[in-house]
Amino acid sequence: MPYAISECRFPDQHKNEEVLHIIHRHWFNILSHFFIILIFSFLLIASLLAFPILFPEMLNATNARLFLFVENTFFIFVWLFGFLIWIDYYFDVWIITNERIVNIEQKGLFVRHISELNFLNVQDVTATVEGLLPTVLNYGDVSVQTAGAENRFLFRQVSDPYQIKDLVMKLAQNANQDPRKSSNLL
Repeated sequence: MPYAISECRFPDQHKNEEVLHIIHRHWFNILSHFFIILIFSFLLIASLLAFPILFPEMLNATNARLFLFVENTFFIFVWLFGFLIWIDYYFDVWIITNERIVNIEQKGLFVRHISELNFLNVQDVTATVEGLLPTVLNYGDVSVQTAGAENRFLFRQVSDPYQIKDLVMKLAQNANQDPRKSSNLL
């Protein structure tokens, strides 16, 4: 695991709260998005090379400047889109502690939603793995049904969804049996 769990801190962490697991989306999620960006980048480079050959009138100064301006503008938008994908991937995080689940979801550059779920409110946990690649690469969705204001927590495209489901169920069962024991589970 890339994190030293005992040293992790997050906003509004309780005094004796221990971080048990930090979850990001599976690496294949960002790879599939970056593959699209790579295709657009290659198309822009190919058009940069092919258009002057196909349209020789573009070689005069005015047309060449306009063409390069349009190409660079499209490339900046592709690069910005890639940056937004990375921001969304990196800053979307689910933190499982001995007391609760904290969902930190980044929406764009300047909007972040933080929601939490106490294990006493957990009613049902479901892991879903659909498709050939998710089955082979072992990633999927984990849905936590609650009795609280936020009636459903969804861990989207996370690694090892069955392990996460089992951990959440154990913590919820332990919290329902004796709220003081939930910190001694692991």
